[in-house]
Amino acid sequence: MLRLFDFIFSLFGLLCLWPILLVLVIVGYFDTGSPIFLQTRVGRYKKPFTLIKLRTMSVETVSVATHEVDKANITKLGHFLRKTKLDELPQLINVVKGEMSLVGPRPGLFKQTDLITEREKLNVYNMRPGITGLAQINEIDMSTPALLAEWDNKMIQTITIKDYFYYIFATLTGSGSGDRVK
Repeated sequence: MLRLFDFIFSLFGLLCLWPILLVLVIVGYFDTGSPIFLQTRVGRYKKPFTLIKLRTMSVETVSVATHEVDKANITKLGHFLRKTKLDELPQLINVVKGEMSLVGPRPGLFKQTDLITEREKLNVYNMRPGITGLAQINEIDMSTPALLAEWDNKMIQTITIKDYFYYIFATLTGSGSGDRVK
């Protein structure tokens, strides 16, 4: 049932929001010269997939977890995109493709071995990664792998359709701050 909601809402979102996405890509081109950010992430059952986002950091920024990046790497447009969570908009494509869900554990990098280990212990990889979830609206990010894995597991074990819509609504209305930057 949740996969059906994911597909319908993401497709509808892309169809309605493509003009905004187009404007952000054009503005992003003038900001960094490369407005789309692609990165291999850990997906369901630990299969790799390519995450699509709007670039919020300079092109020269090293590919590491967000909490390991210095704030100076975030561009002016990037600050706005991160604050409004518009940088996540292209991930609707990942959701339509079935690589992600609107709600699920945020996908990490393969080099985040501590996070992978903690999530493996709790079978977190049995669920599609998501754009938002319980940990995100409670401002728990990847800088605390064990805590994040616990909250991801709690969400997976207790999620209902009501929770699914609540997490989305809470994210859209400003709950959570995304991954912290040093």
